[in-house]
Amino acid sequence: MTTTPTTPLPATQLTALATALEDLRAARMAPHAFSEVARAQTALLEALPSRYAQVLADLLDRLESSALFSEESCSFSQGSLIDSLQAWVDKARIQVNAQ
Repeated sequence: MTTTPTTPLPATQLTALATALEDLRAARMAPHAFSEVARAQTALLEALPSRYAQVLADLLDRLESSALFSEESCSFSQGSLIDSLQAWVDKARIQVNAQ
């Protein structure tokens, strides 16, 4: 008997993303590593309205860009981007729980 790998449920992927965000906020994870984790949550992104994927991609692009510059030379702070990512996770949780 063979088993096929199962894709994690959107709620499971959302939990993984929220945990990674906590690690990013606590400086236990680099911005690029967080972006990789976030972009890998395909089941979550497919379960959400398409605008969520676009907003997340934009936030991740800005997060990666901000990591290349010091806080003073960047037009947006990493802290405010992390807060925006938290808001995205919170809104995504509402969507996932409503399904």
